[in-house]
Amino acid sequence: MTRWTLVLIVLLSLFPVATTAYAIESGGRPVQVFVSVLPLKYFVERVGGAHVITEVMVGPGQSPATYEPAPRQMSRLGQADLYFRVGVPFERVWMPRLVDLNQRMRIVDLRDGVDVRRLEQHHHDDDHDTKGAAVTHRDNHRDPHIWTSPIAARIIAEHIRAALTAFDPSHARDYQAGYASLAADLTRLDSELHNRLDRVAHRKFLVFHPSWGYFADAYGLQQIAIEAEGKEPGPRALAGIIAMARKKNIRVIFVQQQFSRATATTVARAIGGKVVAIDPLAENYIENLRKAADAFFTVLEK
Repeated sequence: MTRWTLVLIVLLSLFPVATTAYAIESGGRPVQVFVSVLPLKYFVERVGGAHVITEVMVGPGQSPATYEPAPRQMSRLGQADLYFRVGVPFERVWMPRLVDLNQRMRIVDLRDGVDVRRLEQHHHDDDHDTKGAAVTHRDNHRDPHIWTSPIAARIIAEHIRAALTAFDPSHARDYQAGYASLAADLTRLDSELHNRLDRVAHRKFLVFHPSWGYFADAYGLQQIAIEAEGKEPGPRALAGIIAMARKKNIRVIFVQQQFSRATATTVARAIGGKVVAIDPLAENYIENLRKAADAFFTVLEK
């Protein structure tokens, strides 16, 4: 028995799983589900309805890049039935440990069937870039932010429906109905966003953290990232980003609350622009994507 396993056993004894007063219609217990980030919680609850209890690992304001599970979460994970993952950074370290903790828990990778893209890299590198040429590092680093595309979100929803149905076939009709309702809303949302963004004058936008690549791909846009692989640019790279923004007349930098605004603010001052907050990790998925689209439209239409 490994030292880590012993620690998990102790945690389970110290933090008993909370009981719940309500039960699903059949009289049994709800399906216990864990997800990585808040948008996935929205999808699970839309599909699963009253038949699921969903807990999220990375809470409001927390970053998937630096997150570590709390002991109480580890305790509850020991009783979970399903875990839906998307490949956010903390999962790379913690998934083997979560499997050791609860070997009966089924882990569902929501990226299956999605055309997974590569994260954008810095456009300049202090050590290797002497002429402003693009330099790429770790090209195999994949972008986990698949939910920012409503079309990819439909694939996510179908995986959720299939996993819930396999675990709890007695409520298959309800899961199908929940999925159908969510899929219809996502299709309408995609149409709305196309109508909003297909006619913007500019197609490129500047972000601090590259969270919006799937959204950009879906609507013919291009994100240009300041940060890459969790690292901020050095002085020469920062100067290159500022020069590029001036050349392309970019005046807005999009940021999210989970990351420091210091570097984005520095760039904004240098280009005579401003910082605008949008959050790819908000739970109210459909309303949040509408707000994000409005923010992009306001910047890109001019």
